[in-house]
Amino acid sequence: MTTIRIGSRKSKLAMWQSEFVAGLLNEQGVDTVIDAIETRGDQILDRSIAKIGSKGVFTEELEEQLAGGVTDIAVHSAKDMQSQLPEGFELIAFSLREQCHDVLVGSETGGRVDLAARPMRIGTSSVRRAALLKRVYPHIEVTPMRGNLQTRLAKLEAGDCDALMLAYAGVKRMGFEHRIVHEFAVEQFVPPVGQGCIAVEAATSLPEHKRALIRDIVNDGDSEYCLLAERAFLGRLQGGCSIPVFGHATLDGDILTLVAGLTNLDGSWMMVETVRGKKDEAVSMGTAMGEKILTGGGREVLAAIRGAQQAPEA
Repeated sequence: MTTIRIGSRKSKLAMWQSEFVAGLLNEQGVDTVIDAIETRGDQILDRSIAKIGSKGVFTEELEEQLAGGVTDIAVHSAKDMQSQLPEGFELIAFSLREQCHDVLVGSETGGRVDLAARPMRIGTSSVRRAALLKRVYPHIEVTPMRGNLQTRLAKLEAGDCDALMLAYAGVKRMGFEHRIVHEFAVEQFVPPVGQGCIAVEAATSLPEHKRALIRDIVNDGDSEYCLLAERAFLGRLQGGCSIPVFGHATLDGDILTLVAGLTNLDGSWMMVETVRGKKDEAVSMGTAMGEKILTGGGREVLAAIRGAQQAPEA
């Protein structure tokens, strides 16, 4: 009997995702064991991800387990994965994607909100969400808000903000759909690369029979084509959690459409482009999109963003 050892972060959402992957494997007669740990990104909550060091803050410790053979795979939110994995690691499967738009979650007693009607404080840890909010709703105050979903909900109830801006997928998976007070259209607030999808990472030394077994059971082919395009775009920009870059691919038959772009930190500059092509060209489409954004002013914007984030805090 084959047993797959799964590495996971300890948060409730991360455990939901790991248990989801374990469930898919269990249904096909594969035994699983989940080993949950805290990562650097989970432990340090008083600084922005950019100030911690954006590469691998949620994955480094899990990759150490993979490299040491402690676990066979690590389960991640695809949107948390750095654009380029360290040598010796690969993403071997992507789950069927949940709806990937952003939502606002309000307090237990709150109702639907009209963002254009009044000033309000929205909590988010995402530089992309903050920049797009400043661009579309300049009267809204963006409040930095890090921590897992339960931590942020507690801050919301304590009055630290009026609503939280989150991914619909996580809100649904945690059973808080009834708290959604506003939903953002993907056309206006293009999601980050990978949002709504679960990614399975492994060391390249993972035995081929285990790799093939996991891919056969967990991987969704359509989601993989979309993620290949999105991640190729992200890789060309060398983006990560601390860069306000976004990319969303969809598949219609064999035709893949990628909408992607970049904004600066205050939302005053933004470039968005759309490209369509055959799904087999997903990687080259994403790379070409990244080059287009870079040559259209993105290279200078990225340099300014990285310079601002590396500057010491006052």
